[in-house]
Amino acid sequence: MTVTRDVGVVIVAGGESTRTGGQELKQFRWVAGKPALLHSLQTFMARPDVVAVVVVLPRAYVADPPPWIFQCDVDRLMISVGGRTRTESVANGLDDLPDEAQVVLVHDAARPLVDDATIDRVIAAARSGGCAIAALPVVDTLKEVDASGRVVRTVERAGLWRAQTPQGFPRALITQAHADAGGLDATDDALLVERLGFPVVLVPDVPTNLKITTLEDLEMADALIARRLTQA
Repeated sequence: MTVTRDVGVVIVAGGESTRTGGQELKQFRWVAGKPALLHSLQTFMARPDVVAVVVVLPRAYVADPPPWIFQCDVDRLMISVGGRTRTESVANGLDDLPDEAQVVLVHDAARPLVDDATIDRVIAAARSGGCAIAALPVVDTLKEVDASGRVVRTVERAGLWRAQTPQGFPRALITQAHADAGGLDATDDALLVERLGFPVVLVPDVPTNLKITTLEDLEMADALIARRLTQA
C-alpha cells in the first residue's frame, strides 16, 4: 500500500524548565536509556507518512545541538529556535516545515511515551479538516480553591477532558491560527483554533502518555518504557 508523506511534526522542546531537578533540561533527561526528546523524535521518524520533523530547541542549543539528536533520519530532521513563549516556538517550527507537510502535528518533547495508535487517530481526525487533539477524560474530583488554598467549590467533572499532545491540524488552519494569535501565549495550539471558531475534536489517548514535569514523572516514565520494551 502506498503511503503519502504529507505529515509534518513540530516537537516543542524550547522550554527552559528544570522542575525535574538539577541543571539539565527535562527534555534532555535520560529515560529508559535515551533522552526523553529522542524517544518521541524516533517514534515520529519511524512513520512512513511523516515527511519532516522540526525540533524546536532553546536558542542556546540551536547552533550546537546535543549529538544524540541525530540518531534518526537526518534528511527529515530540522532544528528550529525556540521563542519567548510556547506559541512563538511553535510558530517558528511551522515556518520551517517543507511545503509537502499539509497535515501538521504539534507534540511536547516532555511526552516520550506517545504511541502510534494515538498518532494514527489524531492524523485521521485532522484530515477531516478540523483540529484533533489527544485527550483523556477527567476521572478525579476537581476542587476550585482561593489564594489561601481554601476550597471555593467542587467542579463538576462530567464532560471535562485533559488536553494532551499530539495535536493535529490541516496546515492552512494552524498557520492561520498562529497568524491571528495576536501575541497570546496559548498553553496549547487547539486554543488558537478555538478562537477562530473552527471545530476541535477529541480523540482518546492512553494514560501512559504522561508529561514529564517532576522527578517522579521521570521515574514513572522510565518504568513504563522498560515495561513496554519487555512486552515487545
